[in-house]
Amino acid sequence: MKLADTVAVVTGAGRGIGRAIATAQADEGAKVALLSRTAAEIEAVAAAIVAKGGAARAYVVDVVDRGAVDNALAAIERELGPVSLLTNNAGAFFGIGPIWTVDPDAWWRDVETNVRGAFNCCRAALPGMLARRRGRIVNLAGGGAATSFPNGSGYATSKAGLLRFTECVNDTLAGTGVLAFAMDPGLVRTAMTEHQLNSEAGRVYLDAIPKLFASGVNVPPTLAARLSVEIGSGRFDKLAGRMLMAARGDLDLDEAAIDAIVAGDLRSLRLNGPPPHPDRAATERSG
Repeated sequence: MKLADTVAVVTGAGRGIGRAIATAQADEGAKVALLSRTAAEIEAVAAAIVAKGGAARAYVVDVVDRGAVDNALAAIERELGPVSLLTNNAGAFFGIGPIWTVDPDAWWRDVETNVRGAFNCCRAALPGMLARRRGRIVNLAGGGAATSFPNGSGYATSKAGLLRFTECVNDTLAGTGVLAFAMDPGLVRTAMTEHQLNSEAGRVYLDAIPKLFASGVNVPPTLAARLSVEIGSGRFDKLAGRMLMAARGDLDLDEAAIDAIVAGDLRSLRLNGPPPHPDRAATERSG
């Protein structure tokens, strides 16, 4: 039981990747708090976990609502115990198309859900983790975090921001016993990707996604779920602040590979190219 004595929070836990993550964490002994805006979905997941002998409770929360998040985390601490694992999975991708035609509110809602939601949950969970000097946070970054995503700029911008946010938070937490990680679950066929496949805007502007599915790319959500368990267990603590990738074989990383990632400063947002000339850099700083 890799997560025994762990109280875990999973946002967007009612379906898809979030449901798989919550179930896997419960299977490994965690008491899991399931957060979502849709009561019926998370209540069904909680019931399924309990039916297997696990521990889970559902909390109806919109992660963009900071007050609601604060209240939910306080309730979780009272009812399940101190939170030591937070997985920020809740996400949105509805702003599809060129920025001169996309619905501005949909574009911004994607950014707000993906970044502000994670911020709110981190902000609520961190004081308790810091007081206990124990905790791990997993932020789901994924598509567009490190590459261009034509006609999906809101989603890509939010995921790149979430990757940088993770590194900033982790560096701020240095020496506290609390760590933050980013995770890419890969291209999983979820309700979100079904919307991209079937909506009019998705069919017009996101033709790469159906082509990927047609070619056989379809990552099972269980890979991200298993990776979340390994992160929560401490196996990948050396990679805190960086991106772990469910579909790239990261479950099989050994110590040598992990050390190589750290030594090469990989799995982070960095500018390409050689470092600046030291004399020029010194002149620019003094000027």
